[in-house]
Amino acid sequence: MNYTIVQKVIGKLLLAYALTMIIPLGIGVFYQEKTLVPFLISIGLTTLGGSLLLFQSRRNRNEKLGIRDSFVIVAGAWIITSIFGALPFWLADSVPTYIDALFESVSGLTTTGSSVIENIETLPYSILFWRSLNQWLGGMGIIVLFIILLPNTGFGAVQLYNAEVSGPLSKRVMPKVRDTASAIWKIYGLLTLILIGFLFGAGMKPFDAIVHGFSTISTGGFSTQNNSVMAFGSFSIEMIIVGFIIIAGGNFRIYLESWNKKTLKPFKNTEFIVYLGVIFIGTLAVFLLSLFNPQDLGVSLRQSLFQVTSLLTGTGYASANYDLWPSASKIILFFLMFVGGCAGSTTGGIKISRMILLLKISWSVLKRGIHPNIVDTIKLDGKVVDSVAINLVSIFFFLYIFIFGLGTILLASTGLEPFEAMSAVVASLSNVGPGFEGVGPLSNYGEISLFGKSVIILCMLLGRLELFTLLILLRPEFWKPKKGW
Repeated sequence: MNYTIVQKVIGKLLLAYALTMIIPLGIGVFYQEKTLVPFLISIGLTTLGGSLLLFQSRRNRNEKLGIRDSFVIVAGAWIITSIFGALPFWLADSVPTYIDALFESVSGLTTTGSSVIENIETLPYSILFWRSLNQWLGGMGIIVLFIILLPNTGFGAVQLYNAEVSGPLSKRVMPKVRDTASAIWKIYGLLTLILIGFLFGAGMKPFDAIVHGFSTISTGGFSTQNNSVMAFGSFSIEMIIVGFIIIAGGNFRIYLESWNKKTLKPFKNTEFIVYLGVIFIGTLAVFLLSLFNPQDLGVSLRQSLFQVTSLLTGTGYASANYDLWPSASKIILFFLMFVGGCAGSTTGGIKISRMILLLKISWSVLKRGIHPNIVDTIKLDGKVVDSVAINLVSIFFFLYIFIFGLGTILLASTGLEPFEAMSAVVASLSNVGPGFEGVGPLSNYGEISLFGKSVIILCMLLGRLELFTLLILLRPEFWKPKKGW
C-alpha cells in the first residue's frame, strides 16, 4: 500500500476542510457570538493535522492510487473529517462531551440528521450553519468534491469515485471521472441556490432559508427549530421542501445525462419510476389509515406526503409528530426507512435499484423452482445484470439486515425499548435521523448512553459508505502486500 499518497490526499482534504470553517467563523463574527476562539482553534488544529500529513508525504512522487489506497483514503477521509469537524461543537460547549460532538459531526457529514442537542434554538448561528454546511458537503460526497481538486490520478480517481458514490450499478455519464464529479456538483450547487431562493420567497428568513436549503438538498434534515419544519406552519414551505426532497432522492446522473443530451428520455429509468411509485403508494396508504382519526383531509394528505417523502429519502424533517399516528402508519414509515431513494442520490438506505434487483432475483429463483433447466437472466432497463452485481446486491442486503439486527441488540442492551432500538438503528444505518418513541421527531439522542452513541456513530458511517468500504478494511488480507493493489 502506498501510505504516502494516502497521507497526501487526506492531508489536502483536511486543509480544504479547514477553509470551510472560515465561513461559520465569519458568521460568528457578524453576529458577535462567542464562537470566535472555538472556530479559530478548530481551524488551527485541522490545518496542523493536514500540514503534518502533507509533510510526512513530501518525498512521495508516485501519484497513482491503487485499489487498497482508494478504500483507505475514502474511509479515512470520512473518519478524520468527522473527528476534526466535531471540534467546533465541543469547544463552543454546544454539547457536554467530545463523543456527543463526534456524534453531531458524523450525523452532519453522513446527512443522517440525528442530534444529541436538546434545544437547537439556543445554538449560536455559527454552530447552526456549521451543522448544515457539513450536511451539504457530505450530501454529494466530500471525496467526490475533492476529486475535482485532485491531480491526475488515473485509475485511482475511478476507485475513489466508486468507493464513495452510492448504488449497485454506479456509472459515469462522462468519460472522465473528474468531469462527471464536477458536473454533478454544479447541478447540486445550482439546485441548492434555487431552493434557497424559493424558501426565502415563501417567507423564511434568509438564514433559515440557507440552513434548510443545505439540509434539504443533501437530504440531511438539520433544522434551526426544535420542532423541525412544523415550526413554520407553512403549506408553501412544506411543498417546496417536498418537491426538492424528491429531486434530491433521484439519481443525479439522470439529471446530468438529461441535461447533456437535452432530452427527458433518461427519466424513463425504471428505478426513478418505481421511486415515484413508492412515494405515491406510501402516501396513499398512510393517508387512508389517517382517515380513522378525525382530522381535516387536506392536512392529513399534506402530512402523509411530507412524512413519507422525508423518511423514505432519509431527510428526517418532521411536519407533524408522526409518533402519535396509528401503529400501522408507523410500521409503514419504519419499513420505508430501510428502502431509501435512488442510487446516485444524496439519500441513504438499501436503495430502490437494489430492492428492484432483489425482487427480480427472488422471482427468478421461484421460476427456476418450477423450470429447473431454464436459463434465466436478470435485466434492468433492458440491460443484463451480470452475476457479480447480483451477488453484491444479495450480500449487501444480508450484511445490512445482519448489522441492523446486531445494532438493535446492542442498543437494546443499553435500556432502550425494542421498537425504539430498532428505529434508532435503521434511522442511523439508512441515514434518516429521527426514529420513534424516545428518538422520535420531537425527541433526540441525548439520553442514550455513550456506548449506545458509539454504536450509532458506527452505523451512520457504515450506512453512508454503503457497508463495503468500511467492512473491507476488517479483512486481514487487505493489509497484506499484493501486486496491483
